[in-house]
Amino acid sequence: MRMGLERAGWRVAFANDICEKKREMYEKHFGVSSHFSLGDIHKLLPDAVPTVDLATASFPCTDLSNAGGRAGLSGKQSSAYWGLIDILGKLGERRPKVVLLENVTAFLSSHKGQDFRMAMEALNSLGYSVDPFVINAESFVPQSRDRLFVVARLNPDSLPATEVAEPAVFYQDHLRPRKLAEFILDNPQIHWDLRKMPPLPKRAYDLRAIIEDLDDTDPAWWSQQRAEYLFQQMAPSHKQAAEAMIAGDTIRYGTVFRRMRNKRSTAEMRRDGIAGCLRTPKGGSARQILFVAGRGSYRARLLTAREHARLMGADDFKMDCPLNQAIFGFGDAVCVPVVEWIARHYLNPLFAEISESTIAA
Repeated sequence: MRMGLERAGWRVAFANDICEKKREMYEKHFGVSSHFSLGDIHKLLPDAVPTVDLATASFPCTDLSNAGGRAGLSGKQSSAYWGLIDILGKLGERRPKVVLLENVTAFLSSHKGQDFRMAMEALNSLGYSVDPFVINAESFVPQSRDRLFVVARLNPDSLPATEVAEPAVFYQDHLRPRKLAEFILDNPQIHWDLRKMPPLPKRAYDLRAIIEDLDDTDPAWWSQQRAEYLFQQMAPSHKQAAEAMIAGDTIRYGTVFRRMRNKRSTAEMRRDGIAGCLRTPKGGSARQILFVAGRGSYRARLLTAREHARLMGADDFKMDCPLNQAIFGFGDAVCVPVVEWIARHYLNPLFAEISESTIAA
């Protein structure tokens, strides 16, 4: 989040996370600073938070995602959202003009929409109007990573609440898919403030461009026996595709996740030049595997820490940590060029408008 905002001209004044390992990665890249507050957001004191224009939050998705227990915003980790709401309320007149939220798209359907509804109404109660939209990182990097963003603007007195009387398709566009458009239509009590945004860019490179050129003897490569085991775990259609890759005249790349299908561990490969969504390594199955094949042979290994960084648009991120720590950190992060795009095409124009309205007043 910080890297994306800084690329668009912002300066970060405060950061908070409960995870010591994340602070360790943060400070190895950005340097040790007094603005990082390590601890539970529920215990954060308002006096510790500086007066800023923008607050961002990527609260844990564990209880919202399909891979989690779907406990929702009452879950142990995703309830960190209420810590954010509490601290915003306690800031009073120092409340930031804009809040940017980021989470998985399953947030929209958690508890049949009740969690997202309560979250938006909580922001409304603090004087914010809200604008949700969905961006897939694959427009910027070769990673399929759908994320739900919300921009909340404080007291836009000149902008009335959206009159939701049009068909849902009226709100449906490249950043607001039908499911989100229908949610907006079905919840006219929420103070919406929907803005039009330009088309997303077209990604200029595929998976091949982010792969590290490791020597054949590098220990990261799996043994042939282990690679063979992965190959045999593939579902029939995926194995057929792998065989076609092996028989090809050129070297091709795919990424593999192991998933439980019918109570069996099954390897499923993506071969469209895009990696699957990076996730945190809980239990091992979330670690993404690189499958390289062609000219009669194949190899396999885990994606490296540097490849994880590149898939998040953080190519030059400084790292000196174990692979699992890097996977955890980047799996929980926000794609850098996505944040930069939001800042340049939404936040910066919005703050220009806010400044103009303040001057006019």
